[in-house]
Amino acid sequence: MISLKKFLDMDSTAVLRAEPESEGLFPVTLQSYRAVLGAIGKTAAHISPALGADLEANLQRLEHRVSVNTSSESVKQNQKQVEVQLREWGDRLSDHLKSKADEVREILVALSKTAESVGSWDHGYSNQFKEVTGRLEQIANLDDLTEIRSSLVKRVSELKGSVDQMTRDSKELVAHLRAEVSIYETKLKSAEQLSLRDELTRVANRRSVEERIRWCIECNQTFCFVMLDLNGFKQVNDRHGHLAGDDLLKQFAVELQSNARSGDLVGRWGGDEFVVIIACDKTGAMSHVDRIREWVFGKYTVNGGTGTEGPVIHVEASIGVAEWKTGKTLQELIAEADGAMYKDKNRSRLRE
Repeated sequence: MISLKKFLDMDSTAVLRAEPESEGLFPVTLQSYRAVLGAIGKTAAHISPALGADLEANLQRLEHRVSVNTSSESVKQNQKQVEVQLREWGDRLSDHLKSKADEVREILVALSKTAESVGSWDHGYSNQFKEVTGRLEQIANLDDLTEIRSSLVKRVSELKGSVDQMTRDSKELVAHLRAEVSIYETKLKSAEQLSLRDELTRVANRRSVEERIRWCIECNQTFCFVMLDLNGFKQVNDRHGHLAGDDLLKQFAVELQSNARSGDLVGRWGGDEFVVIIACDKTGAMSHVDRIREWVFGKYTVNGGTGTEGPVIHVEASIGVAEWKTGKTLQELIAEADGAMYKDKNRSRLRE
């Protein structure tokens, strides 16, 4: 028996020559490998439902690929994808846990208080049950069957009343606990959404954009990656201050978002660079770029924090567009759009 990693590192024909009698090894090994992928996905979803669901779905797709294509090369490629998925999920989970430390502490305090309440209630019910038990022991010492029956019916009625009260109290406790948990879940979801937004402009941040690109590639969807670099932005900061520059970035992001379609994603790549992921081919994307030039470029009145109306700044940007094709990696797509953007910037400089 050889390990899966060793099997994947060996040439398939060499494996067959080395162990000709193990014809069932490869299917059994693949079955175990697929089972491991499923277990990892379920465990991730159990550990962090908010983040694990995506990993579980991605691993399920990878597991399905292995079931369709059982070649050694396919399994090797699949293994690399698994490593990438686990590494990225680990990074996201680490960031997620760090940002949620305060919320987790609040939840623990709330659960601690609830546990104290339950403990005090249990003590009260324990005394009631002890009373009923004592009375039942007294009934056992009676000789008159009629009296025994009458007393037993009464004690059972008391016991039922205690159980019913416990049920009502438990429902109230569960309802209260659910309300508390719901509040903290809302906080956690809100914090998670904020972690995917650019702090200044409130559009998607770079990590969120890269996740969308990976998802589109994984789903084999047609899309274009558009990069925009504001021309002359450094001069805005130098002449009017960084507060004015920040205000210009926020206004530009709002206009860019307003002129995007509902299914497209607008994000800030960093500094004065923005990106748009457009769900169409390059021809359709260029039409959208023309719309941006017409409706987003233009004059902006910025606020430099002086309390008075600031200067009017004419804003344009250099644009690079790259269409994703099957086989093109995320890095290649970004590099293509970046190169096209700098060509556009050089043409703008020549026109000046």
